[in-house]
Amino acid sequence: MNLALDIAFAHVLKRRRQSLVSVLGVMLGVGFFIAMASMMQGFQRDFVARVIDVQPHIVIKDEFRDPPPQPADRTFAGGAVQLFGLKPRDEPRGIRNARGLIAAIQAIDGVAVAPTLTGQAFMRYGTRDVSATLIGIEPQAERRVTNLEKDMIAGTIEALQGVANGVILGEGLARKLGAGLGTTLTLVSTEGTTLKAKVVGLFRSGITSIDNFQAYALLKKAQVVQDRPNVINQLRLRLADVEQAQDLAARLEARFGYRAEPWQESNANVLGIFVIQNAIMYSTVGAILVVACFGIFNVVSTVIYEKTRDIAILKSIGFRERDIKRIFVLQGLLVGIVGTLCGWALGYGLVALLASLRFEIEGFVRTQGFILYRSPTHYLVAGGFAILSSVVAAWLPSRRAARVNPVDIVRGAA
Repeated sequence: MNLALDIAFAHVLKRRRQSLVSVLGVMLGVGFFIAMASMMQGFQRDFVARVIDVQPHIVIKDEFRDPPPQPADRTFAGGAVQLFGLKPRDEPRGIRNARGLIAAIQAIDGVAVAPTLTGQAFMRYGTRDVSATLIGIEPQAERRVTNLEKDMIAGTIEALQGVANGVILGEGLARKLGAGLGTTLTLVSTEGTTLKAKVVGLFRSGITSIDNFQAYALLKKAQVVQDRPNVINQLRLRLADVEQAQDLAARLEARFGYRAEPWQESNANVLGIFVIQNAIMYSTVGAILVVACFGIFNVVSTVIYEKTRDIAILKSIGFRERDIKRIFVLQGLLVGIVGTLCGWALGYGLVALLASLRFEIEGFVRTQGFILYRSPTHYLVAGGFAILSSVVAAWLPSRRAARVNPVDIVRGAA
């Protein structure tokens, strides 16, 4: 083993330029993998954490996943006659026996629930009219299912109960209206009901779609604005274990019939984008490492071609096929290890550089620079893939070296 390592090391040192190019290729692949993984997973984990903190884990809505079948469909199911254009039966919106559902859900361990009435409303301040989602809440219950209280940057949620008609606005929504704490607005519902309301609080969740379009009021006031007395159209749940959201949502939907959306379903479009991002990242960095491995393949193939007589001599003095393979596999392993170590240093430096950059980003979330996630897993995965690729790239041409027949080489030389 020591002799094979000495020979492999000598081959690497003799071809310093080619070896350096191969090492640089592996180093770049490993370094960029670490930097890209840190950046993408940092953003993804931060977004998921904000969604889990800001939004409820499960939302039960006053709708059904599948519309109820029409009487004609139930009576003549599979019949020869098919009816079109049937108008669905008018039913009052809202969750029936909402308080009974709340009591049943509260009996489940590790689950908090809050009733809400959500609807669209226009907010008028001066000459500005802005459409917003008005959410009627009960402050004591709301603080158990969302982080609204922690996200307040002005005022408190208790102020909703201390003012006749109080409203809490998202920071972006307040900016669009030009309103601030203490401003009096006019709320206009889609039913035409108007109500004067005073801004008693501002919140910042960090998620643009929430900060720019949501406002909160007392549940009773929202019912008045929307002309829907005693109506609750959403139950918002928070779980002690967020990973149980999908299973619990399925059980609640099967039990009560109403549509229950876990946070994974509500954000399925964004989570799907994350899958595509990861696929692009792994394929791009993998391509860099594959190109680097072609360099290793080329170097080893050239050495085998030039050292055919030396290989024949080694076999004639007792080296077996696996010994010959070991020499060239060790050569690829050496390049892979050195490239990985240099790539780790490069990746660490790139992550530190990205962390030092400061600029304003406003998209899914609002942040002031790259959101990075540092993990030893990134280094291990990048190093493992690089070393494995280097070994495979060296092993492929080593098979030809192992098949060299010393008798034919000696006769040809003679």
